[in-house]
Amino acid sequence: MPKAKVHSGAAKRFKKTGSGYKRKSAYKSHILTKMTTKRKRQLRGTSPVHPADKILIDRMMRAN
Repeated sequence: MPKAKVHSGAAKRFKKTGSGYKRKSAYKSHILTKMTTKRKRQLRGTSPVHPADKILIDRMMRAN
């Protein structure tokens, strides 16, 4: 059997942690001039993935 491949899009977006996965905030890539500084600052950093989505990401990352 060939090796199961990891979903390359998911591999770029999610990072495994001890309890689950972490992700970057959305809406922080382009057209930031109209966005307030406060909003941009709040979107900085990472946040944990919701437990309901963990099963889907586990499948994409092939973490059985």
